[in-house]
Amino acid sequence: MPSRNSAIAAAALIALAACGSDSNSSESLPGADSSVSSVDADQIAGDVELAVTADAPFPEARCMANEAAGTITFLTGFDFAAASSIVDVIAADATGYYDELCLDVEVVAGFSSSNYPLVASGTAQFASGGSFSEVVAFANANDVNLIATTVEGRSAIDTLIVKSGTATELSELAGTTIGVKGKLPPSVDVMLRGAGLSEGDQFDTVLLDGFNPIAHLALDIDGLPGWKSNEVGALERAGVGVQLFDPLDFGVPGSFGVIFTTAEFVEEHPTAAQDFTRATLRGLADAVADPEATSAIAIERITENGNPNFLSPEGEAFRWETEADLILTGNPEGAGLAVPDPVALQAEIDAYDEVMLFGTGETPSAVDYLSGSVTSELYQDTTLIWPS
Repeated sequence: MPSRNSAIAAAALIALAACGSDSNSSESLPGADSSVSSVDADQIAGDVELAVTADAPFPEARCMANEAAGTITFLTGFDFAAASSIVDVIAADATGYYDELCLDVEVVAGFSSSNYPLVASGTAQFASGGSFSEVVAFANANDVNLIATTVEGRSAIDTLIVKSGTATELSELAGTTIGVKGKLPPSVDVMLRGAGLSEGDQFDTVLLDGFNPIAHLALDIDGLPGWKSNEVGALERAGVGVQLFDPLDFGVPGSFGVIFTTAEFVEEHPTAAQDFTRATLRGLADAVADPEATSAIAIERITENGNPNFLSPEGEAFRWETEADLILTGNPEGAGLAVPDPVALQAEIDAYDEVMLFGTGETPSAVDYLSGSVTSELYQDTTLIWPS
């Protein structure tokens, strides 16, 4: 998920929900929300044998349909880090939730910016993305039909980290130099522009190598963007004092912890796509309920994978504790976890379009990439519909 500075991404979100008339069952497969574009609901709607009802046995016909989907490969966003849109899948896999729904899921270490073309080509079926805008940007630029199925975080994960004593107000960053990995994250760029600060005019940027914020702040720079759940914790543990400028505090919209797939996979295997999401959401509920145990599961997977990114137990505990808190505090009252909000996501697209994230063409419409019933149909109020 260190692809926070990537200007990629792209996609659409689609409705995946099982049919049935009971208020405790998943109501309809793709396309239940007629206000947005999605797969045609007539493909599956009306087949009562496929309905999932809370605390009732999982339908045999649905089990057979899920098995027919074959192996579902999920790519993580950054090794097996204890981060959103990774830990939920790890937790669901470790607990056997996918098995309970007759799904054969293989979790593979990936990297957010590399995941998009792999899912688009069918090499993998689901993957972790950095943000909704990142998914949309990739799909928009490459004319591929990616669709987001869950959006866990409802704010940008980025923050601007500034050396202590440099500035206490954004306006004081005029004349400074900011280190970047590729480019400024759009949320930070929008925040700075809101204060009248444009890259190359009021401040300069320089490229940074690697991911060590302690080494970076020792360089001749005044600050750098980083994740609230990563760099901030590393600096805190090292005793390095900094000033943070959080886009959330300046009204800049954003998202993080997105899982996406393709419209083609949903069309071909609607029950498997929905039940992958169902099991993942149960994993997410477990993960936010017990951050300590969840980060320990992530560290176990990291260690088994050889820990190529030198992740530490302390760092992963901080990462997930921070992200779990952001997910819970940002989730609207009365809404199920990770249900995409098209209004908020359109605000994100509109804001980031100002910094040319989507090129010079027409501003993407969130509803073209979303169907609210993808995850909302999996909930009865805020309770996930789960078979016995």
